[in-house]
Amino acid sequence: MTHSISSLSRRNVVAAAGALAVAPWSSVCAQVYPSRPVRWIVPYPAGGGSDFLARTVAVQLEKQMSQPFVIENRPGAATMIGAEAVARSTADGYTVLSGDNGTFVFNTALYKKVPYHPVKDFTPIGLMARFPLIVVANPATGFKTMRDLVDAAKKDPGKLSYASVGAGSPHHLAMELIKERTGAFIVHIPYRGAAPAVQDVLGNQLPLMVIDTAVGLPHIRSGKLVPLGVLSRQRLAALPAVPTLEEQGIRDTEVYAWQGMVVPAATPRDISARLATELNRAIATADVTRKLQEFGLEPIAGTPEQMAAYIKSETARWHALIKQRNLTLD
Repeated sequence: MTHSISSLSRRNVVAAAGALAVAPWSSVCAQVYPSRPVRWIVPYPAGGGSDFLARTVAVQLEKQMSQPFVIENRPGAATMIGAEAVARSTADGYTVLSGDNGTFVFNTALYKKVPYHPVKDFTPIGLMARFPLIVVANPATGFKTMRDLVDAAKKDPGKLSYASVGAGSPHHLAMELIKERTGAFIVHIPYRGAAPAVQDVLGNQLPLMVIDTAVGLPHIRSGKLVPLGVLSRQRLAALPAVPTLEEQGIRDTEVYAWQGMVVPAATPRDISARLATELNRAIATADVTRKLQEFGLEPIAGTPEQMAAYIKSETARWHALIKQRNLTLD
């Protein structure tokens, strides 16, 4: 059974934080934690959406926990450099990781060698936010709907290409899912990050891509990119006139780029429970929620157990697709 994660109301997030707060903290270590700065490894470049999310939440965590949360950007190798660093770090609560679908789900199916185990090497703290995804095209294509895109792709298989923010990214896998659902053949052109990929679609060097709201909304609102459909269950409040892919007859295409926090697996339970409580509290604050939503993110939260269950269901779904399409990045 697939676990679907929806944006929670402030009341639900606060309730989740309250439920976590009753966890017993028996150790002296947990009672004084944190007594020094916490290192937060973000396996993405500075200045992107993932970096913005971590820094926004970190500011609030510092207020709540009276210690600095120091962001350390460790990009590279499809988030594996940063993830390995945390997996091998001391399990004392002073090193945390934010990762996404790629870190915890895609990598072990796409690469033969992954230097960490997404379940055995980490303890979930909680989900933080998700980036809604949108299929967009350069206006010069003349595409207005997903039907326009699919018809063109089927009429001349292999002629159309799409940009992605990186091989193995949620954006890449989202388009592969669309190709599987529609039978369209569209060539994948991976880039190193969102900025160069978007720039080439804006310049019509490539006709289309899957983009997240954080990056895409300004270009859509200016008319420089045409939204063909959203990969959410419901239409987006920011783009109420743009139909979902489900509405356009492309089934089972709810996809997000989501982010969650983890710690090394051997971290004391009392410390991970404290982090989970404070993370939920931080996301529940009006200031954090507002900043994330203005940036194009949907705040989400819940318990560590819910994050673990979500990773499990996502793994079953995406590993099947990756195997079916014979995708590999080695």
